Amino acid sequence: MLDQLILFVASLAANFFSALSGGGAGLIQFPMLIFLGLPFGVALATHKVASVALGLGATLRHLKESHLERRFSLIILGAGLPGVVLGAVTILQIPERFATLALGVLTLGLGLYSVFKPSLGQVHTPQNQQGPALIGGMAGLFVVGFLNGSITSGTGLFLTIWLIRYFGLDYTRAVAYTLILCGLVWYGTGALVLGVLGTVAWDWMPALLAGSLIGGYLGSHMAIRKGNLWIKRSFEIVTILIGLKLILS
Repeated sequence: MLDQLILFVASLAANFFSALSGGGAGLIQFPMLIFLGLPFGVALATHKVASVALGLGATLRHLKESHLERRFSLIILGAGLPGVVLGAVTILQIPERFATLALGVLTLGLGLYSVFKPSLGQVHTPQNQQGPALIGGMAGLFVVGFLNGSITSGTGLFLTIWLIRYFGLDYTRAVAYTLILCGLVWYGTGALVLGVLGTVAWDWMPALLAGSLIGGYLGSHMAIRKGNLWIKRSFEIVTILIGLKLILS
């Protein structure tokens, strides 16, 4: 019962901040699974399955605001899902320490980039959604999808910043796309692949799912209420913390 309580509280906190900032649930949730005794591969598969509930909780809240456009959603899914599958299949072939260090440096860079760009993501100015520019954007989505399928912590943050920097979305819309499409569909696909290839700790799942669902809904509600500047600051805090943790771990 104590382990289940720890799992629920950790999952609730991780997914609340993830929904608020546009990614990063793995900062708390994935290491906690390892700390409580799961091997790396089992912890990874279990974390991916539980993270689907984050997408579900965020979807329940964000759909009320109608921030998603059908065509752009299909572009994100079509470009990103093949990367997710490829990443999930190849993760066990990548040296864990190398992947973790590289992800830490990139994530820290995202946070610092946002800090030094005060106007980033504050205004919704859609761009690069037609012609050759769209092809380049889809290539970026494929790479982000690969990272999402393979690496454990913070990869939703990459999708958030890519949607803002390349496609011109504001933070509120970018986070909505990330939590619904990445959290629900991308994570769901990765979880399916890892569930088939690996092992999931199903007896740990009730507490993780409850924490992810509730945390995802509450974090999304807070993000919608507070707006772009609040989300930007949360994004910066989460990315810098994740980057430092991955580099130093």
